[in-house]
Amino acid sequence: MGQDQTKQQIEKGLRLYQSNQTEKALHVWTKVLEKTSDPGGKFRVLGCLITAHSEMGKYKDMLKYALDQIDTAREMEDPDYLTEGYLNLARSNEKLCDFQKTVSYCKTCLNMQGTTVSLQLNGQVCLSMGNAFLGLSVFQKALESYEKALRYAHNNDDKMLECRVCCSLGNIYVQLKDYEKALFFPCKAAELVNDYGKGWSLKYRAMSQYHMSVAYRKLERLPDAMECCEESMKIALQHGDRPLQALCLLNFADIHRCRRDVDKAFPRYESALGIMTEIGNRLGQIYVYLGVAKCWLLQKEFDKALDSLQRAQDLADAIGNKLCTLKVHCLCEGIYRSRGQQEELREQVVKFLQCVEELELYCGMCGESIGDRDQKLQALPCSHIFHLKCLETNGTKGCPKCFKSSMKPGFV
Repeated sequence: MGQDQTKQQIEKGLRLYQSNQTEKALHVWTKVLEKTSDPGGKFRVLGCLITAHSEMGKYKDMLKYALDQIDTAREMEDPDYLTEGYLNLARSNEKLCDFQKTVSYCKTCLNMQGTTVSLQLNGQVCLSMGNAFLGLSVFQKALESYEKALRYAHNNDDKMLECRVCCSLGNIYVQLKDYEKALFFPCKAAELVNDYGKGWSLKYRAMSQYHMSVAYRKLERLPDAMECCEESMKIALQHGDRPLQALCLLNFADIHRCRRDVDKAFPRYESALGIMTEIGNRLGQIYVYLGVAKCWLLQKEFDKALDSLQRAQDLADAIGNKLCTLKVHCLCEGIYRSRGQQEELREQVVKFLQCVEELELYCGMCGESIGDRDQKLQALPCSHIFHLKCLETNGTKGCPKCFKSSMKPGFV
């Protein structure tokens, strides 16, 4: 198959994919892969297969195609292709929650400076790196990466990238428990979709609605949370977006749990867990087990709660997510305290305090904790995070942690 024919078939596959005929598109692209002798065409069709398998939640296949793409780029000895290949490797590992590998591949991308493609892709690389640091609970580096990604998005007028970064910022502030910011950023993403997204994939609308739903749930605005989650789920079902379906099911379950309706929560947790296990979203599985444990606690079923928490702990240790480990110790501490099991209680308190120290979840001014309740926070351009009220009393003295003089707030 020559270059022109390869290009025509790739375009045919794209048209089929955009009209939701995914299986036909995959068939066309797979045939191209078998027949083409053009390395550039092979690289492009592998990119199409990587994107499609990512959106279907077939992350192991996504990784397989990404590895093939890197081999093709190496054969071509083209730094532009290599940069894009390493980004796809980073994304594949991010989806499979291998966050250390993601960071490593992202750093490789950023070190390949000077090529046209690398300059265009740097914003996406920074976004993927930020997501990986967030998966590892390294909040300052995550914020730093998101700030860089937003700067690239603004400099290149890339509204789609800006939309994705805003959703990730919503996620980080959910975890840090500044729920006002957790809602602000996905609302900003939704505005971008409304203003610029006429030709975009509906996945951007679905993504922003999902993140808004999580923030509304945290703010205990449950009807709003349900409405946004239903909108997101509708689009996810239309497009066969299994990863988003799983996240929506988890959020539906959490909403029902907040309403203390565990009979409705349990089956949705079970459905979410089934999809997340199938696709390899281990971080999502942790949040399912934490939600299930909280349901058992509502029913005073402490042994069942501890079993779910142990499963969450094992997964958190495997992927290196310290915040989830902290949450497990906090819930276990409550159980052992209520049971009067002093030895186990002491063990959990020690582990909890170790986690707090490792995460550095405290304000560098007042020394009080960050992320233990809903509070207004502010990140400085250096990405150090403080209570907003503490910074307001600091005047213009600069960052209290690293002593950089600029007090001008960054994007985040």
